[in-house]
Amino acid sequence: MAVLSYPGVYVNEIPGGVRTITGVATSITAFVGRALRGPVDKAVTITSYTDFERTYGGLWIDSRLGYAVRDFYQQGGGVAVIVRVHEAKNATTDTAAITVGTGALALALKATSPGAWGAKLTAGVDVAVPTGSANSVFNLAVTDTGTGKVEVFRNVSYSAGHPRRADIVVGNESRLVAVTALPTTTNKLVAVNGAATGGDDGKPITDANLTSASGMQAAKKGLYALEDADLVNLIVVPPYNATDDISLPVLTAAIAYATQRRAMVIADLPASATSVAAAVTAASAPTFTHSRDAAMYFPRFRKPDPLRDGQIGTFPTAGAIAGVIARTDATRGVWKAPAGLDATIDGVAALSVPLTDLEIGQLNPLGVNCLSARPDAGHVVWGARTRDGADRRASEWKYVPVRRTALFVEESLYRGLQWVVFEPNDAPLWAQIRLNAGAFMNGLFRQGAFAGTSPRDAYFVKCDAETTTQDDVNAGIVNILVGFAPLKPAEFVVISLQQMAGQAGGA
Repeated sequence: MAVLSYPGVYVNEIPGGVRTITGVATSITAFVGRALRGPVDKAVTITSYTDFERTYGGLWIDSRLGYAVRDFYQQGGGVAVIVRVHEAKNATTDTAAITVGTGALALALKATSPGAWGAKLTAGVDVAVPTGSANSVFNLAVTDTGTGKVEVFRNVSYSAGHPRRADIVVGNESRLVAVTALPTTTNKLVAVNGAATGGDDGKPITDANLTSASGMQAAKKGLYALEDADLVNLIVVPPYNATDDISLPVLTAAIAYATQRRAMVIADLPASATSVAAAVTAASAPTFTHSRDAAMYFPRFRKPDPLRDGQIGTFPTAGAIAGVIARTDATRGVWKAPAGLDATIDGVAALSVPLTDLEIGQLNPLGVNCLSARPDAGHVVWGARTRDGADRRASEWKYVPVRRTALFVEESLYRGLQWVVFEPNDAPLWAQIRLNAGAFMNGLFRQGAFAGTSPRDAYFVKCDAETTTQDDVNAGIVNILVGFAPLKPAEFVVISLQQMAGQAGGA
């Protein structure tokens, strides 16, 4: 017997039946900034702060990147994508080089990335290889004396036709060095060691390293190295200049890119906002950004700095906020506002500007989310508005969870409906789209993602001859209209008390 899934649409009449649409990840966070080591202008996925330390060197007093990533994982973050940017002092010597041997017997190596870390590399060649091996075969050992990591490549060769040619093996397997030149001799090498020369951490980065240089997006450099990341949900650009800020052009470019990627930028108000009045002025400035794809937080927090003997320092909050968002997504869902008594920020000694409820009430209506100290809860996030969330803007994307839910639904449907490409664009296809998208939306409704007591009240999916006209069909376009009733956070709780006059009565 046929099963009626939607009015007039029977499953056994639809080619392929239901194709399950799976919700995408919601809190993959991209961090872009300066680091001690690691690939430059490459998007690298990590899943722990230990991964960051191993690949990028950990905390660095000259960069906020390591602190932001540390805060992300301390607050419950899961998956991060790191892009290291570097401004060279000397393009030739910023990357350390090692020469093992001399003349025709020399093997030339270079560090895998620029930085002073490369100056601590050493390398050695020996010929303790199996009897009968060709003259070209040798062993290579590379040591990072800064971390103690040792890499050994046995039975490699400088011969062009050898299956274990040294430059190919080292290039594929080493995290420390690459081969830049092989020996040109036909003789057996001699046991010899070499130490690195060069290696520099470079100059402080500028807007040009992040977004403003010509052709950066096409070249996939700076922020745009994220083009190689499959999915990004949140973007954090930690402060990188002398004022402990990111410039307005970089912030604007980051938000524009986030919009392209169906992501959201998490940022702090400028460091100059050291009082409530200054924060109100900054948030109200006509030149300051207003976007549905950005969220701004205030004030900064104070916590111990391991690189300054545990002394208390002031730090931007964006990395920690991204961690709180990731934790909230994992426990409650993307539709839950990442704010409230559950949205704690652990490890904070104090806030740079303590806020009262009245002061928070000044900033929230301007689209600024505040941090607050709450009795018995500690330091918590106390706001969930986008930068388009100022009351006077009356935006439908006023709240962070509403915007992020829309981005989640859009990205999930976009990926889950890729099979539609090149299918016959007619009524059976439209019916199958309605069935599949409707099943996905109904699953979210059952999880409590939408407002409404029934599916009819909570969402709709429309794909038919009204959304896709004959002109659309001729142009190879199928239009799908999806709507949902968002869950909006209870931002302000109003309690009204009324005293009832006592009444006297008698028998």
